[in-house]
Amino acid sequence: MRLPVALTCGDPSGVGPELALSARAALGTEVPLFWIGDPRHLGAGAFQQIATPAEAEAVPAHLLPVLAHRFAGRAVPSQPAPANAAGVIEVIERAVALVQAGQAAAVCTAPIHKKALKDGAGFAFPGHTEFLAHLAGVERVVMMLASPLLRVVPVTIHIAIEDVPGALTTELLEDTIRITDAGLRRDFGLAKPRLAVAGLNPHAGEGGAMGWEEINLITPVLDRLRAEGFDLRGPSSADTMFHARAREGYDAAICMYHDQALIPIKTLDFDGGVNVTLGLPFVRTSPDHGTAYDIAGKGLARPDSLIAALRMAHQMAAARLG
Repeated sequence: MRLPVALTCGDPSGVGPELALSARAALGTEVPLFWIGDPRHLGAGAFQQIATPAEAEAVPAHLLPVLAHRFAGRAVPSQPAPANAAGVIEVIERAVALVQAGQAAAVCTAPIHKKALKDGAGFAFPGHTEFLAHLAGVERVVMMLASPLLRVVPVTIHIAIEDVPGALTTELLEDTIRITDAGLRRDFGLAKPRLAVAGLNPHAGEGGAMGWEEINLITPVLDRLRAEGFDLRGPSSADTMFHARAREGYDAAICMYHDQALIPIKTLDFDGGVNVTLGLPFVRTSPDHGTAYDIAGKGLARPDSLIAALRMAHQMAAARLG
C-alpha cells in the first residue's frame, strides 16, 4: 500500500476546496492522497469520506477521499470567516500529526489567509512555513520555489528591501546553503547539488563599486563551504543567472531576497511553481499562490500548481525512502 499525501483544506473561503476537487479529477490515482477539511465546504463536489488515511487508496479515482474535520461554520467563497480560523489551524496540526505517526507520506498545504487566522484565532506566525517549523520543533527551515525549469531559494523572505542588508548575516547565509544542499540530496535525489549564489547588489557589487556585501559577507561564506566540498558558484550578478544556458549549470539558485528569487520562477513557470519547505523532518509542499478570494467559487481557478505540488510531495516522499 502506498502512503497517501495529506492535503489540508486551507482557507475554506478561498480556492482551496475547489482546487482539491479539480486536482483529484486530473490526477486520479496517480498520487495517493486525502483531503482534510469540512465536507460542507466542498459543496456538491465528487468526494467520499474515509475514516482513516489507510482507506484513501481504495476510493475510486473520480472521487476525492475526505477525512472529515468539522468547522464552526459554513464557508462563503470570497468572504473570510474568522469563526473558521481555529478549524484551519487544527487541520494543519492534524496533517502534521498524521505524517509524524507514519499514516501519511507528506503534507501538502492549500493556501491560508493569515489575517483571517489572526483575527479569528490569534494566529501568531507569519505564515505556514514558520508554523510548520514550530510544530516540528525545528529552529530554521528554508523556503524553496521549484518547477521543472528552475529551483530558487531566497535567503531573506518577507521583509522590506531596506531591511535586507541588515538581515543578511553570515550565519543565515551559511545555514540556508547547508539546508538547501541537504534537502536536494534527501528530497530530490541529487548526489552532489550544484548551487549558484546571487550577489546582493547590481553586478554582484562590481568589486565594491556598488556595495561591499559580496566581498565582506557572501564570498567568505562561499569560500569556507567550498573548502568543505560544497559545489558553489558565485556570488554572481543576478541579471545573468536565469537565462536558459545559465540554468543548465546549477540545480538551485540561492538568492538574497524575495523578489530576486520569485520574479524569475514566476516569469518562467507561473502555474507550475511549487513552494517546498526544506529542513523539516517531513515533506511539505504547497501551491505557489494565495487564497485568490477574487475568483473563489467562480470556476476560474487553475489547479496546475496544486497538481504540481501534490506530485512533488509524492516524489519527495519516495526519495526519502530511497
